[in-house]
Amino acid sequence: MTERRSSLAFRLFAGAAAWALVLLLLGAIALTTLYQRSILRTLDDRLTSVVGALVAAVEIDAAGDVLLARRPSDPAYGRVFSGRYWQILDDDGSADGGEVLAVSRSLWDEVLVPGNALLDRLRAEPGAVVTMDTKGPSGEPLRLTGQAVQLSDRPGLVVFMAAEDRRPADRDVRTFAITSGLMFLGFAAAIAAGVFFQVRIGLAPVLRMRDRVAEVREGQAERVDGSFPAELQPLADELNAMLDHSRELVERSRTHVGNLAHALKTPIAVLTNEARTSQGALADLVERQTGIMAEQVEHHLRRARAAAHAKAVGARTDIAPTVDDLVRTLDKINAARALTITADIPGELRFRGERQDLEEMVGNLMDNACKWARGTVRVSAERTDERTLAILIEDDGPGLDEGEAQSALQRGVRLDEKAPGSGLGLAIVSDLAHAYGGELTLSRSGLGGLSARIDLPATSR
Repeated sequence: MTERRSSLAFRLFAGAAAWALVLLLLGAIALTTLYQRSILRTLDDRLTSVVGALVAAVEIDAAGDVLLARRPSDPAYGRVFSGRYWQILDDDGSADGGEVLAVSRSLWDEVLVPGNALLDRLRAEPGAVVTMDTKGPSGEPLRLTGQAVQLSDRPGLVVFMAAEDRRPADRDVRTFAITSGLMFLGFAAAIAAGVFFQVRIGLAPVLRMRDRVAEVREGQAERVDGSFPAELQPLADELNAMLDHSRELVERSRTHVGNLAHALKTPIAVLTNEARTSQGALADLVERQTGIMAEQVEHHLRRARAAAHAKAVGARTDIAPTVDDLVRTLDKINAARALTITADIPGELRFRGERQDLEEMVGNLMDNACKWARGTVRVSAERTDERTLAILIEDDGPGLDEGEAQSALQRGVRLDEKAPGSGLGLAIVSDLAHAYGGELTLSRSGLGGLSARIDLPATSR
């Protein structure tokens, strides 16, 4: 299974977007909290003003009763269950607070129930303004402010209270929270879009370098050329230095291979010529062995050249024209047998390697198919995935069974001693394919004979 790798651009985008979203969310919560406190502070200030007005307007008559010289002017206090109420309570120290001395008309026949917590605080701190939440006559949530005052000519405390329905304030806070949330979501979307474009622009040189490296790998360029930022230019320079070093190693390997070929072939040729001009069993033995030596040297030199070519960066070969050239050559060679040799190769397929190695592999297999075919040889190719391709050579000859197919790939093995050849052809093809990271497989063909398939590296689409 191919390991799925995360995108650097996605990681940068996701990290920045997530951080911005968290900050904006915290900002929306903080603003909503501040707005809620501001709304409640305004409400508490209004209630405190009403309590202060009640305290300022209170009077004691000759009988010692509490009277109000004037009532709060807000019309809501005169409208039944309007949500705004006030009440004066004669605190006698009991749990319910004592006798109600005066109430706003808006309470009608109801009274405000301050609760033990509020009464305890008012009794503990006479003159202090205390605010708490409670329930109203209709069960609505109220914001209640109270103040306990010691009036002259009265033995106990008088509690002045003003309350207001807090649902309108809560609605304002909720509306503000929704509005600010939507605004911050819009900001988050705008920031995410900005981060996305910033990441794309910031990573554009990296993507451009990726394309330049791909061009080198595909053989479209020899170096990583282009103008890159200061952070990436050293990497481009190192890549170019590595490419130069790789080419130098390949050229050096080719030179050594050529020198080795010259050093070995010349003595072998001398021995072969001497053996051919001599008579006797020894001369025959030397001629046979020098022939085997020449074939083995040629085989290993091909492998060395293939290994050097496979490690070279940028080599590529069009498959269709290469196979067409081989078809024309083999048509001429086998003209007397009237063989039908066909090739079906997509024009866009390219082998990521040297042309001479492709000719060596496909040519060997096509030549082998022509030797054993009764009348038809067919060559086809297809892309197996983004980076690999398969070339199929089929014939209508006798073919091979599974055991023979495995033996045929061994170096020097000949299944028919009467047929011409050294037994190295399939082994050479297999070695060349392996040098490029590919593979040669033999099986039964749809034409009835042998099917030889080579899997090789391909350039990208």
